[in-house]
Amino acid sequence: RVETMRSFTDAVVTDDPSLRPVALDDVLTDEIERLRDDYPAADVAVEGDLPAVDVRADDLLGEVFANLLTNAVQHNDRETPTVRVATSVDAETVSVAVRDDGPGISDAEQERVFEKGMEGLRNPGNGFGLFLVGEAVERYGGTVTVQDNDPRGAVFEVTLALAAD
Repeated sequence: RVETMRSFTDAVVTDDPSLRPVALDDVLTDEIERLRDDYPAADVAVEGDLPAVDVRADDLLGEVFANLLTNAVQHNDRETPTVRVATSVDAETVSVAVRDDGPGISDAEQERVFEKGMEGLRNPGNGFGLFLVGEAVERYGGTVTVQDNDPRGAVFEVTLALAAD
């Protein structure tokens, strides 16, 4: 993963993102299966069907979702972490929500979670994962947000532009 992180960092700082159509359902399926393999104790499920749509992205789109999915399990304080992935599509965009039932993220942290060097208070890390997620999604012309899950946990939602036909 160090090599992947390096290529991720290199791509994020590149001016020419070379975006192309990427099959969102294939990327999500691969990353969800990888999460299930890596964390067999976690309860990981997709709500509804993954949409067979292409988004404007590049080869690092999988890393975006790998980071969000892995965080949902690693930062969870439950014996059986629950992660739900839900999607919605409209005329121009698709949104992917990753919901967990962990301890959640404080309002103060939610405002800063995508900043470079931000570390979670309970689970300090290198502070780079969510920063790079935010940078990559921004390069794709999309948005990523975090909010509270009900009744407990966090929801990270990535909205991406559909690729033009």
